[in-house]
Amino acid sequence: MPHSESSSFADRLATAVSRTNSVTCVGLDPRLEQLPASIRQMADSGAPDAKAAAYSQFCREIIDVVKDRVPIVKPQAAFFEQLGPAGMISLGEVIRYAHQSGLMVITDAKRNDIGSTATAYAQAYLGVEDASPWGSDSLTVSPYLGRDSLEPFVDVCDQRAAGVFVLVKTSNPGGGLLQDRVTDEQTVYERVADLVSELNQDRIGASGYGPVGAVVGATYPEQLAQMRAAMPHSWILIPGFGAQGGSADDVLAGFDPKGSGAIVNNSRNLIFAYQREPFAEKYGESRWQDAVSDATDQMNQVLLQRFSR
Repeated sequence: MPHSESSSFADRLATAVSRTNSVTCVGLDPRLEQLPASIRQMADSGAPDAKAAAYSQFCREIIDVVKDRVPIVKPQAAFFEQLGPAGMISLGEVIRYAHQSGLMVITDAKRNDIGSTATAYAQAYLGVEDASPWGSDSLTVSPYLGRDSLEPFVDVCDQRAAGVFVLVKTSNPGGGLLQDRVTDEQTVYERVADLVSELNQDRIGASGYGPVGAVVGATYPEQLAQMRAAMPHSWILIPGFGAQGGSADDVLAGFDPKGSGAIVNNSRNLIFAYQREPFAEKYGESRWQDAVSDATDQMNQVLLQRFSR
C-alpha cells in the first residue's frame, strides 16, 4: 500500500514501529561482488544497465522478505550512483517498490547546500507518492554548512510531511576529527544536537517526535545516551550495529524510557547473511532469502529482549 501524507513523518514512523514490533532499519547496500550468484549472473555482460537490473532485483527480493518484519528500509544512494544513470533509475525503482510493499524509506544520500540549492535537493527527495520525484519519506543530510543549509530541508518537510536525519555523531572512527572539536566549551556534535532540537521545537507531533531526526552511531554508546537526552523529540537513526561492532546493549541508550524514538540500521549482516555463520551452513547461497529472513528475525528478537530486561 502506498503511504499517505495525512500524518507527520515522525508519527508515521512511530505507527510503523508499533505495527511491526520492530526498531530494525534494513540498509539496502547492494555490492555486485557479494550478490548471490543467481542474481549476479544478470550482470555478466558488465554493462551498467545489467548491473542496475541486478541491484533492483536483489533489493526487491530483500523487501519481499522484510516488509512485514521491519518498519523502514534505507537504500544507500552511493551504490546506485556508481552505476550512472541506470543506477539512479534502479534507486527510484527500489524506493517505489518499498513503498508499494508498505515500508517507509530513508534515502541515505547525505545531501546539503545553501539557499535555493538546498531547496532543490529537498524538493527532489522529500515527499512520498507524487510529492517528489524520488518519493522518499526521509533523507540523510549533513549540517556542515550551518543552520541556513538545514532550514530549506525542514521547510519542505513541513510542506510534504517528510523527515530528515541530520548527521550528529557518526559511527566511523574518523568522525571525531571535526565532531569532537570543542568550541565555546561545547563539542561540534553537541552544538549540532542543539540545532536539531531548536528546529524540532515547534514541530512535535502526537508521537512526541518531530521531523528533524539525528544520526548517532552505536559505536559511541556514551555519546548516544548524551544525545538522547539532548534531543528528546528527535528520532535517532543508529548506524554501526553488527558489522561495524555496535551491540544490542550499545544501542539501548538511544531509546526513550518507553523504548521508542530510535531505529537501528543493519546492512551487510542482514542482506548478505548467507555469507556468514550460522546462516552460511544452514541455508547456503541458494536459500539466501531465508538467511535474510532468519537474520532479521534474530536482530528483532535480540533488541526486544534487551528492552524487556
